[in-house]
Amino acid sequence: MIRTLFLLSLAALAVVSRLVPHPMNFAPIAALALFGGAFFDRRFSFVLPFAVLLVSDWFIGFYDGVAWVYGAFFLVNLVGWWLRGRRSLGATAGATLTGSVLFFIVTNFGVWLQGSLYSPDFAGLVTCYVAAMPFFRNTLAGDAFYVAVLFGLTELAARKIPALGIAGATAGK
Repeated sequence: MIRTLFLLSLAALAVVSRLVPHPMNFAPIAALALFGGAFFDRRFSFVLPFAVLLVSDWFIGFYDGVAWVYGAFFLVNLVGWWLRGRRSLGATAGATLTGSVLFFIVTNFGVWLQGSLYSPDFAGLVTCYVAAMPFFRNTLAGDAFYVAVLFGLTELAARKIPALGIAGATAGK
């Protein structure tokens, strides 16, 4: 019970941080999807990031391409499943980068596929990815920041509060 409350508290912080003003693409959702995959029961690991997305999108507003965004976060959550048994600093950094790249590839492919901004050929796809590169910097920075916060707070809490049942949070357990 205390473990669930702790993990849900971290998720609530992620919701709040998405709703306050922040640089474009500097958001906690990919980190939360990775975190959910790594720490929550697999049956529920998708619920957390999608609930956060739905709640925050309800306030922010829904947008074109929402299915691509949610699909990308689904894939990031699967990366979290892989991370579950390999939570070292290196594996967490690699999983974070993988999640950022997956989000970039999937969502920008969706933008291109919608066909309203870029030509429907390979040149249009390349143009789409090139145009998205400036936003990728913030995606990387936001994912790294929020993964460090979520996983770091979990590691600190695991050391201080054994009742959380998260022993070895980032030590390859």
